Amino acid sequence: MERRGRVEAFRLLLLCCMLVGPVPAQLRHPLPVLWIMPFSSGSGKGNLTTAVAPAVRLALQDLQRQPPPLGNYEIQLQLLDSQCDPAASLKALFDAMWAGPKYLLVFGGVCPSVTALIARSLPALSLVQVSFAASSPSLSNRKWYGNLFSTVPSDRALNAATVKLLQRHKWSRVGLVTQEGPRLSEMKKDLIRQLLKANVQLVSTQSLSEDVCSSLRKLKESDVRIIIGQFDEELTSQVFCCAYRLNLFGARYQWIIADGGAAGWRLGWQESGCRANSLLTAADGSIRLQMKPLSTKNTAGVSGRTPQDYQDSYLTQVFQEGSKVSALHAFAYDAVWVAATALSQVMEAVKHREKYSAQRNVTVSEEEVYKMLLEAVKQTQFEGLTGPVLFRNGERMTSIELIQFQGSSGVLVGEFSTSLQQLRLKNQQLKFNGPGPARDQTLVVPQRQHVSFLLYAIVSSAAAVTIIITLTVLFLIFINRKQRLLRSCSGSQDELLLLGVLLSSSSVLISGLDGASLSNRTLELLCSVRLWTLSVGHTVGFAVLFAKTWRVYSLCSIKQKRRQQRAGCVVLWMFLLDVFVLTSWQILDPLRWVVQQHHTESDAAAQDAVVRPYSEHCSSVNMELWLTAACGYKGPVMGLGCFLAWSIRAVQADHVSSERLTLSVFAVMVFSVSGVSGSLLMTHNPPLQFCLTSSLILCCNMFVLSSVFGPKFLLVQSEAAEGDEGEDEEQLSLLNQELKSQTAQLDVEIETITMQLCDTSESLTREKHDGDVRCVTSTHAAQVCPERKPASPDGINSPDHVWRRLSVQLPILHHSYLPAVGGISASSSSLFSSQEAFVHRDLLTTC
Repeated sequence: MERRGRVEAFRLLLLCCMLVGPVPAQLRHPLPVLWIMPFSSGSGKGNLTTAVAPAVRLALQDLQRQPPPLGNYEIQLQLLDSQCDPAASLKALFDAMWAGPKYLLVFGGVCPSVTALIARSLPALSLVQVSFAASSPSLSNRKWYGNLFSTVPSDRALNAATVKLLQRHKWSRVGLVTQEGPRLSEMKKDLIRQLLKANVQLVSTQSLSEDVCSSLRKLKESDVRIIIGQFDEELTSQVFCCAYRLNLFGARYQWIIADGGAAGWRLGWQESGCRANSLLTAADGSIRLQMKPLSTKNTAGVSGRTPQDYQDSYLTQVFQEGSKVSALHAFAYDAVWVAATALSQVMEAVKHREKYSAQRNVTVSEEEVYKMLLEAVKQTQFEGLTGPVLFRNGERMTSIELIQFQGSSGVLVGEFSTSLQQLRLKNQQLKFNGPGPARDQTLVVPQRQHVSFLLYAIVSSAAAVTIIITLTVLFLIFINRKQRLLRSCSGSQDELLLLGVLLSSSSVLISGLDGASLSNRTLELLCSVRLWTLSVGHTVGFAVLFAKTWRVYSLCSIKQKRRQQRAGCVVLWMFLLDVFVLTSWQILDPLRWVVQQHHTESDAAAQDAVVRPYSEHCSSVNMELWLTAACGYKGPVMGLGCFLAWSIRAVQADHVSSERLTLSVFAVMVFSVSGVSGSLLMTHNPPLQFCLTSSLILCCNMFVLSSVFGPKFLLVQSEAAEGDEGEDEEQLSLLNQELKSQTAQLDVEIETITMQLCDTSESLTREKHDGDVRCVTSTHAAQVCPERKPASPDGINSPDHVWRRLSVQLPILHHSYLPAVGGISASSSSLFSSQEAFVHRDLLTTC
């Protein structure tokens, strides 16, 4: 090892002598320049020094052949061994400046840590540095590294080209796999910042410091389809071997290698564990972003050489010396020309000022020379071997090549201009393994679930029929209000019940509308309208049924007769409570039109795609709380209504049987519970939810209409079929008046006869002092004493004759005006009816 190190040191000394070279016969002004490079091969950078030395020597030789003023100066390079150690390189720099001569420019800089330290100290030393290997993104900070210029593009340009490529193909979800190292670590940080700025999701970041296959397996587990690789050429074969084993290639995946190297593709030259065909299969279609090594123009540049001529000369010298080819040799050649051009311009400017200044013996200060050199480097612009050479904020403006690996070779498919920040792709050259670019993730096809027009038309037609029937019933009630069967005994309960049916049926027409044809603001308004119509309609309708049930239950119970007047207040209190809850809901937490995402489903028609259904519905922040409040007070009332309805199931009424009333209450209860449960369980399927809830609402309304109003109209129709109902009612009214008059006359006659009987009874009582008196009292205050002995048994006013006349006349009078024709009740006389047999007909009448 020591012998090998000595051989390398001797070789570098010979190289230094060759670079400085003897002074030709022509007088040329020397321009001393410090060249900071690592000499020792143990650092891993010594090979780079020997690889770029032929390019530097060719540049110096071409400068000697240039005409004045550029040919009047000679670049003298003083080599300094940086050892890739910042402290050692800084010490060597100070020693060289102390020993002299006066240096104006620093050339080179390979190790990032050394370059960063020296570049920050350049302003204090009044030096300018021109490098051909400084590409770290951190060196782009002009506040710290304002005196550093590099002919190689910055890694920031590679990251910018990568982001542009992602945006071009609309890839917004990527994974990153990087190799550990100072330069690649800085490159990774800058790429992450640019991805974040471009709104590209970085799903996973893996390091290749450990097992390569384990890192790639984690990317696959994260379902990463677009993989960005930042690693040196040495790991290329190993990475693609693991990709082949894990099946991370083909139409579903896209590899983007952004390492910044200028060398071509070389797969299989290192041991990887896979055959060459496997590596070629895995790498097929991958895209590599690399620096443009040489200009594609076949024209001579500022040096008089064409890129092809230079490359032939460089390769000849490299092969003669036995060195390795460096990807940066052309950038080193252009860097020498940048330094020589800037220094010669400054020297000529200084000589001109000293010679033609108005003041004699004027010397330009070192500070002015430093500023002039810094400005000259900034304004440098010429056609070099790597293309146009110019700087913007210290960074080289050039092109980044996009090379796609196709088959067994790389094809140029695009370029990224760092000056214009534009990506130009050759679509005819770009090929993918699938029908198009790979997807960045499993394709999620959004599928909007909405109520179809046919379903809405059918349900709306049913709701319209229900509304028309309800309006017809309401119209008939107003027309036939004078009918005894349609006359309401509890105010306007029938009208309120029909109003509830109308409101609940109208809510069906609103619930089927969605965002396909209406704006969000309109839909939010319709949400509130639907809530109010459905809730108020349900509350009013059930409150009326509850009031009817409560009335019948109260009339059938002797203890509840005093509570009959309270039934009418039930409708009002339930309506007010419902309005209070809905108003609080509307003010504190109004309904909004929201989009709900559902679980994904596989799509059999498309590969690598899933369907994500979504629906739109009305909702609020505390939806569950408000639903609980709305159902919290209705549930107990509905339960009480069912209990009362079950209690009166056997009671008979005139117009509506208690059995039908019981069925109506239970039907509203069952349909309400089913509708709420179905609506909550079917939120993921809006068409089924709309169909189920609408059917339950309309069926409930039709059942209530048929149960409550059906029997009434059947009775009215049967009475109308027997004759002219209006004339019969008028005749019965007149007959009722006549019978009432006759009844009054008969009452007077009965009263007279009763008085006569009482007088006769008193006279007989005075004659008989020992007899017992027995009185019989009728409903018209008639008192008969049958136990007394008659004065004359054969007399016409004897008790026996009076008893016989009363027993025959009174039943005839009472039965002559029965209640069916408008008379008084036949049970008004206590002589012919008992209290136990008393049944008032109106107690079992409900309206």
